[in-house]
Amino acid sequence: MADAAAPGAATSQAALDAVQRYPREAITIARRVLVDPLADADERSAAERAIGLALRELNELPDALRHLRRAVRVAGEPRVAALAQMSLGYVLASAGRTSAALSAVTAALPRLSGAEAGRARMQRGVVLHYRGRFDEAVRDYGLAVEIAQREGDQLLEARARNNRGLLHANRGSAPGTDGDLHRAAAIFQRLGLDLAAADVGWNIGIAAGQAGDLPGALRRFAAVDEEYARLGVPRPALLLDRFELLLSVPLVDEAAEVAGTAIRELRRRRMASDLAEALLARARAALLAGDLDTASETAAQARVRFRRQGRRIWAAFARHVELRAEFRRGDRSAALLAAMVRTADELDGTGWPDPALTTRVEAARVALALGRAADAARLLDVAARARRRGTASRRARGWYALALSRRLDGDQRGGARALRRGLAVLDGYRASLGATELRAQSGAHGAELAAEGLDLAVRAGTPARVLDWAERWRANALRHGAVLPPRDPELAGALAELRMVSAAIEEALLAGRSGHPLRRRQARLEQRIRELARGANGGGGPVAPPSVRTLAERLGPAVLLELVAHGERLRAVLVRSGRATLHDLGPLADAVKAARLHRFGLRRLVVTGDSAEARAALEHAATTLDRQIFGPLRARLADRPLVVVPIGALHAVGWAGLPTCAGRPVTVAPSATSWLSAGRRALPQGPPLLVAGPRLPAAETEVRLLGEVLPDARRLTGASATAEAVVAGLDGARLAHVAAHGTFRADNPLFSTLELADGPLTAYELERLPRPPGCVVLSACDSGLSAVRPGDEIMGFTSVLLGLGARSLIAPVLPVPAEPTIPLMLDLHRRMAAGTRPAPALAAAARSFADSGDPAARATAAAFVCFGAG
Repeated sequence: MADAAAPGAATSQAALDAVQRYPREAITIARRVLVDPLADADERSAAERAIGLALRELNELPDALRHLRRAVRVAGEPRVAALAQMSLGYVLASAGRTSAALSAVTAALPRLSGAEAGRARMQRGVVLHYRGRFDEAVRDYGLAVEIAQREGDQLLEARARNNRGLLHANRGSAPGTDGDLHRAAAIFQRLGLDLAAADVGWNIGIAAGQAGDLPGALRRFAAVDEEYARLGVPRPALLLDRFELLLSVPLVDEAAEVAGTAIRELRRRRMASDLAEALLARARAALLAGDLDTASETAAQARVRFRRQGRRIWAAFARHVELRAEFRRGDRSAALLAAMVRTADELDGTGWPDPALTTRVEAARVALALGRAADAARLLDVAARARRRGTASRRARGWYALALSRRLDGDQRGGARALRRGLAVLDGYRASLGATELRAQSGAHGAELAAEGLDLAVRAGTPARVLDWAERWRANALRHGAVLPPRDPELAGALAELRMVSAAIEEALLAGRSGHPLRRRQARLEQRIRELARGANGGGGPVAPPSVRTLAERLGPAVLLELVAHGERLRAVLVRSGRATLHDLGPLADAVKAARLHRFGLRRLVVTGDSAEARAALEHAATTLDRQIFGPLRARLADRPLVVVPIGALHAVGWAGLPTCAGRPVTVAPSATSWLSAGRRALPQGPPLLVAGPRLPAAETEVRLLGEVLPDARRLTGASATAEAVVAGLDGARLAHVAAHGTFRADNPLFSTLELADGPLTAYELERLPRPPGCVVLSACDSGLSAVRPGDEIMGFTSVLLGLGARSLIAPVLPVPAEPTIPLMLDLHRRMAAGTRPAPALAAAARSFADSGDPAARATAAAFVCFGAG
C-alpha cells in the first residue's frame, strides 16, 4: 500500500506547490488525487487543502471554505489535520470570521514542528493582523522568519517578510519595511512564483504611498496591474489600496468610484472581511465630498460588520467617520466630545494615529464651542506632537493643532508662525507631485491652515497680510515649476489611440450606430492615461507670494483686485498706486448667485438669440453682480486697467459683460503670484500658428482672413490640422490661434478637447510642450472654462498653458457662435499686430462690438476673457 500511495502523495504535493503560481492548474492536479481510488486519507486531505487554497487565490471564498473543512474532516494523521486547520484559519480570516480563524490556527500549532510550525505562526500572524492586534502579529511574523531561516524554507521566509513589511507600511512605521518587501520579492522571483512576486510588488506600492512617494506608488500599481492581467488572476481586494492612494491626494470622485467597484466585486465574491473595509472606504470618500448622510449610514454599516468579525480596531475607525460626520453637521454637544475623545484614545492605542489626530483636533473645536478651554488645550497639546514626524499631511495637521493652541493662549503671532510652518510642509509635498492633476487636487490638504491664517489677518484688519494669506494657498499648483511628463512612448501611444477612439465614437453617433463598446474602450484608455501621466516626478518648490510693493511696481497705473472668501463673506484686497486696502463686499452666497444668473443670461443670448426678456434678465444680473463687487470700490478703480484674481466660484464670469468692466482692459489671473510670473516671461519668437478644426466651415474662413493680418503665420487647415502638427506648431510660437469645436469635461478637465482633423486634442497633450507659445487665442466653445478644486486650484486649458509658461490666453467661458466671433477675432488680432497687448486689444475689440448695438454680438464679446499677464 505504501508504494501504491506514493504517487498520490507526490501529486497532492504538486498541487500544493502550484497554488500560488498556477491556482487553476493546482485545482486540476488535486482533482486527480480525489478521483484516485488508491489515494489514502492524508493524500485526499492534502488535495482538498490545495483546492481550497487555490480557490482562495481566485477569491472564491465560500467554495474554498467548503474544501478546507473537508480537508480537516478526512485527514488521518493529526499533523495533516493541523495543516488543514491552519489553512482553514487563513481563509476564515479572509471571510471576516476572525474569531473562528484564530481558534483554528492556535489549535493547529501544538501538533506542528519545524517549517510547518513556522507556517502556522505566519498564518496566526495574518489572523491577528486582521483583528488589529498588530504587535502580536509582528511577533508571530518574526518567529516565522526565524524558523524559516533555521529550516532553510525560502518560501515561508518570503511570505512572512511580505506580511510583516505590509503591516509596517500600513502603520506608517518605515524602518525595515522596504527591506522586508524587497527581500520577499527577490525570493519569490528566484522561486519562479510570479503571482506572489506581483502581490509583493503591489505591497511595495503601498509602502511608497505611505512614505509620501505618490508618483512612485502610482507607477508601481500600474505595472502590477498589467502583471495581474497577464496572469489572469483577479484581485478585487487590492482596489482598496488604490482607494487609499487616491484619497491621499485627494482624488475624491475617483476614490468613491473605486470604493463602489470594490463593494460590488467583494459582495459578489462574498469576501466579508474586505467588504467591510470597502464600505468604510465609501463612507470616508462621502465624508470628504460633503455627503454626510452617506458617510454616516455607510460607516455605521461597516462598524456593525467589523464588530461581528471581532475587529474592534476597525470598528473604532468606522466610528471615527460617523463622529466626523456629526461634527460636520454642526453638532457641538458634550456627548459628541466624550465619544470623540474615547475613539481617539482607542485609535491611538492600537496603532492608528492619523484618524486619532483628526478626531482630537475636531474634539478640541467642540470643547471650545462648549466653553471648555482647558479640555481643548489638553487635546491640542497632544495633537500638536504630530508635527515632528510622519507623512506631510500628518505633520501639517500637527502644526494646525499648534496654531489653534497658540490662538487659544492669545498668541496670534505664534499661531500665524505655526500655520506658515504647516503650509511649508505641504508645499514640500506638492513639489514631489509632478502631474498637474495631482498638484491641483492636493489643495484640499491646506484648506484649514490657509483659512485659519486668513481669519487671523482679516481680524487684524491688515490688507497686506490678508493678501499674503490668500496667495499662500491660492492656485498653488501654478506656483511650482512646470514639470513635463516623462517622454513615455506608452503615454504617447495611449493618447493617440484615445484620439482615434473618440473620432470613431463621433462617426458612430453621426451614423446612428451604438457607441457603447467604443465608450467602454475610451473609459479604459482615459484611466490608463491618467495613471501614466500621474507618474511624473516632482519639480522645484513654490514661488513665494509677492509683496504689495512688488505688485505695485509691476502694475503701474493698473489696479489689482484679489477676491477672498472669508467664512460667509466676500472680501477684497485692492492694490493701487503702491497701497493695499481691505474691503467687505457682502454675503458670499449673493455674489455666487448673481454670477450664476449673469452667466445664464449671457449663454441664453448667445445660444437662443435675442429677446426683450433675455436682455432685461441679463441686464439685471449684470447690474446686481457689478454693484456688489465694484460698488464699494468704484472711486478707487476710476478708469484704470484691472487685474482680477477671482475666487473659485467666480472663475467663469464673463467680466466684460459687467458695466464697470465694459471697455476696460481686464486681465483674469488664478493668483497674483501667477500674474506676476506670467508678466516676467520672455515672449518666444517662433512664427505664429493659425489652426482651423474640422466640421466648422467658419473656422476655415477665420483662419484665411487672419492669414492676411499675420502673413508670416503657419496655417494648418483641413487634413493638415492634425494633433501632432498642431503640437509641433505650438512649440515656441510667439502667437497661436485655434478655431475649432471645443468641449469642456467637468468630470476630468484635462480631457477637455479641441477637435482636430484626426480627432480631439486634449489638455494632457499640451502638457508635453517643451516651449509653450507666448500668447494663445482659442476660438473654441467653453475653452476658457476651468474646474475649480480646493484652494481655488484651476484645471483645464488655462491651468495647463499658464502652468507651462504661456504669457496670456484669450478664450471664451461660454459657447460662442461663429458669425460674430470672426469679426471679433479679426479686430483683436489687428490690434495685437499693431503692438497692443492682449487685454487692452480684447477690451477695444469688445467695445467696438458694444457700439454695434447687437445684444448677441455684445454677449459673444463678453464671453471672451484674457487670462495670464494681459
